[in-house]
Amino acid sequence: MKKVILLFIWLPCILFAQQDSLNTTILKKLEIPNIQPNEVVITHTGYVLSYNKTHKQANWVAYELTSEETNSIVGRSGKFTADPKIKTDIVKNKDYVKSGYDKGHLAPAGDMGWSLTAMTESFYFSNISPQVPSFNRGVWRKLEELVRSWAVENKSVYVVTGPVLTNGLSIIGDNKVSVPEYFYKVILDYNEPYVKGIGFIIPNNNSSEPLQYFAITIDSVEIFTHIDFFPLLPDEKENIIESTLKTDAWSW
Repeated sequence: MKKVILLFIWLPCILFAQQDSLNTTILKKLEIPNIQPNEVVITHTGYVLSYNKTHKQANWVAYELTSEETNSIVGRSGKFTADPKIKTDIVKNKDYVKSGYDKGHLAPAGDMGWSLTAMTESFYFSNISPQVPSFNRGVWRKLEELVRSWAVENKSVYVVTGPVLTNGLSIIGDNKVSVPEYFYKVILDYNEPYVKGIGFIIPNNNSSEPLQYFAITIDSVEIFTHIDFFPLLPDEKENIIESTLKTDAWSW
């Protein structure tokens, strides 16, 4: 899989935002990827997302997770609802009924237990993608749990995650929700003295491989997704962090 990733052509993104759709605070958040023209960016209490109207799910979901936020004070919501900030082509529960796919979180509910509002908003369909049950409940869940442990060990991490959305994907439901073949996650620890980054691309399928098997550089995830991550990093640091993979710098 890693060899396939390197065959993709990188298309640079341009940081762009209309003043009526994004504010300066959002653009100053370290976790926010480069935003392309006409990109639909939505902010919620615990995360920011870029919504893809064609595929009916997020291009990316970005948030900072601190060690304090890993301590849940509210229970899991469990109630999936439409995102009130999306007015057309609203995804509903019936799109998933008898589809054979789980309603898979992008920003996991387990990262949002620090706030009742954040927990509730994590169940918006804008934060959900169709996932193979054994993937959602297996390797993807393990990665989510690992990221939470990294947030505790490193005081905080910046996370960007999402489906890899391409033409020709299969669809489910009346609203034609695309079924991704791959999901990605990139993590940045920007706490001195051991600043580091890591990326993952995992097929939407059952896997018994260890998580290290899917670990790649952030640069490789950028090539695969055509998304420019962490553009606010100083160029010199960005180049080093995103081109370097040191799995032994992370606990597993």
